[in-house]
Amino acid sequence: MLKSHHNHKRRKSVSVLRTSRVAAAMSLLVALTAGAAFAQALPAAQDNHSAVRSGLQSEAATILTLQKAIDLALDSNLDLAVARREIEATQGQVIQGQARPNPELAYSLEDQRAATRTQSVQINLPVEMGGKRAARITAAERGRDIAVEELNLRRVEIRAAVVAAFFETLAAQERAALAQASVDLAKRATDAVAKRVAAGKVSPVEETKARVAEAGVRVELAQAQSEQRNARARLASLLGANPPRFTLVSGNGEELPAVPSFDNVQQRLSTSPTLRRMQLEVERRRSLVDVERSKRIPDVTFSIGVKRPNELQRDQLLFGVSVPLPLFDRNQGNLLEALKREDKARDELQALNMRVSTDVLQARERLESIRGEVDVLQRDVLPGAKSAYDAATVGFENGKFNFLEVLDAQRTYFAAKSQYLKALAEAHRTAADIDRVLGEPGANATQPANKE
Repeated sequence: MLKSHHNHKRRKSVSVLRTSRVAAAMSLLVALTAGAAFAQALPAAQDNHSAVRSGLQSEAATILTLQKAIDLALDSNLDLAVARREIEATQGQVIQGQARPNPELAYSLEDQRAATRTQSVQINLPVEMGGKRAARITAAERGRDIAVEELNLRRVEIRAAVVAAFFETLAAQERAALAQASVDLAKRATDAVAKRVAAGKVSPVEETKARVAEAGVRVELAQAQSEQRNARARLASLLGANPPRFTLVSGNGEELPAVPSFDNVQQRLSTSPTLRRMQLEVERRRSLVDVERSKRIPDVTFSIGVKRPNELQRDQLLFGVSVPLPLFDRNQGNLLEALKREDKARDELQALNMRVSTDVLQARERLESIRGEVDVLQRDVLPGAKSAYDAATVGFENGKFNFLEVLDAQRTYFAAKSQYLKALAEAHRTAADIDRVLGEPGANATQPANKE
């Protein structure tokens, strides 16, 4: 009877050990799946699985790609609509600048007595002198060009913002998946520890520690899911969709943007929308100087009409010319103001050129540094953390390590993976900042990073 009871207890222990091995193996599979997900686009066949990993079981998986996000933002962004209205408004200034002065119809009556009454009708035709009309048209056209460049600048800024927000969302999405994998591991490990406690293999204190650790990783999951929702909301606001009309974003974050060369930076600086807009402002100010300078030359008004004195009982032809005498007001104050504002615009252009150059070069250095960080994480940190995690998992299977040691190794690996994801998002954000200042490159060359 005692022998039978002992055999039954041994079979129960073997069953518990097999269960713990299966649980640990499933946990390892979940972790490896989560670690490789960032480098691949999300196919339609895996939408439901990805939605579960992201905590979005209640939503139908709607995939958003980077190009689709950019297209949606450019089509629906209200700032672009405002910029287009400004172009239409400045076109009105051009039309108005092309208009010539209106003629003037004058009528005069002399004397109230019918016998000696004299009536006159004449047309006064102002003629602009000194190139006023041409200068006015040029100034209006420069204003329109500025509005067009402002639209281009807004497009570049929106594109850069969408790119940065997209990869932030992608990184947050994968961090949430990592946190979910951590919770899955903690749950399976807690169940395994509970079975060991039931079998008398370990102290009940170990189960309490396991459940506390599981509660901790669940808190981390809630934080990761909150960050994911916030990132999705920021991206959706750029797309003009609130609430978000997408569930997941799909892209290859490990395909890092290339670091532009110094020659490429200098070449693109000459066509930078930010600098181009300021250059047009300088040209507009120069045109306004021409407008004010042309006002120093007085306009000529020609008059032609008919005069009829009742005493003579016949019509008399009238012809006249009037010219203002610029003795006191020679428009000197307005001209001085226009000249100084042109000088101010030139100084602002020089300051902006220096500031933009410095910012771009700093961003270039930061992008190069981030690529180095990503390379170290790929080559050294992630493989080492993963190796330690695998060893701890095997030791847990064989009963050599407790759950907390496995969880610590898993957290180390997931922390390294999270740092890696943040570095990838920062690289794309920095490249987007460079493109925001320099404008969209003609050929967006990329240099793929090494896969984990």
